[in-house]
Amino acid sequence: MRYTHRQLGAQRDALQKTYDITANDRFVAAFAPFALFGPALGITTGLADMDVTSPSTLTADALNQACQLIDATMVFASPAALANVVRTAGGSLPAVSTSRLVMSAGAPVPLETLQKMQALCPHAELHTPYGMTEILPVADLSLAERTLAGSGRGVCVGHAVEGCELMIAAADTLGDLVPLDVGTTGEVVVCAAWMSSGYDRLWQTQIAARPILNSRTWHRTGDVGHLDVSGNLWIEGRLVHVIHTASGQVTPVPLEISCEAVTGVARAAAVGIGPRGTQQVVIVVEVDDASEGPAGTLLTQQIRQAVAPQSVASVWVVKKLPVDIRHNSKIDRSALGLMMQDKLSGSRR
Repeated sequence: MRYTHRQLGAQRDALQKTYDITANDRFVAAFAPFALFGPALGITTGLADMDVTSPSTLTADALNQACQLIDATMVFASPAALANVVRTAGGSLPAVSTSRLVMSAGAPVPLETLQKMQALCPHAELHTPYGMTEILPVADLSLAERTLAGSGRGVCVGHAVEGCELMIAAADTLGDLVPLDVGTTGEVVVCAAWMSSGYDRLWQTQIAARPILNSRTWHRTGDVGHLDVSGNLWIEGRLVHVIHTASGQVTPVPLEISCEAVTGVARAAAVGIGPRGTQQVVIVVEVDDASEGPAGTLLTQQIRQAVAPQSVASVWVVKKLPVDIRHNSKIDRSALGLMMQDKLSGSRR
């Protein structure tokens, strides 16, 4: 990834303006790359005592100690880290509770996790920034705004931050950007002064990801979603994870959210198996203390009811869904799809 000093400066300014950061703020980062933002912003920064290669190892006690050492006013943690803080809190977090801002990003953050964190930090604003390595921030949403937005098709990530433009474009066009109407699902495409210059020697990736519209360079994020009538962006998954059924394209996140509302389901993933254009939807769920394999009759029925009218070929139970190394939060649907393809085809691999 290539960034110029000008772009990094613009990114610093965007973060400063979006979150009202001043020289009086003190920042605890429970995600190592974000610790770099502290010095760039000119504020005291601390790292929580944790395995930085495994964000889910962050405990409530470790976060509280880090906040206490520098009297933190701001905290950032990945969704997996935040979930473990909530899980291990066991009461109050006095040093964390005085923070004015708690942020979490990298994957969809469950509403329940945010609400439980809010109870531990009653004076803090909870925010879920949206962006990626190539351009951050893109959009932002507070817990209060998320509550007002309610439920919808995917995960609401809020409005574009000041200085960033976004559009939903047709995902099946080569090179050209074709903007889509409000409410229509397509690829999320963004443009801002703090967008990276591009990729280092990845020429084909550069050409595919950086289309030009009206003499301006944009970035194809690889995420799919839609804009609602209020201008909120809703993320429905990754472009490479879209399921291509005989009835049309199916995005995974809306199905997963519905499945996670079923009692006993900790997390869910929707994947497609079979040839593109005739893929079948398979739902894989994490259920605590359950045996891995095909789901029982009752759970299968509950999952199918939850995602109706979408048809589901099979429901499978696993103890842990495969996730990315960086955040311990993003489900690796590609790996999961291959695994389910093998299992349902009778492969012994």
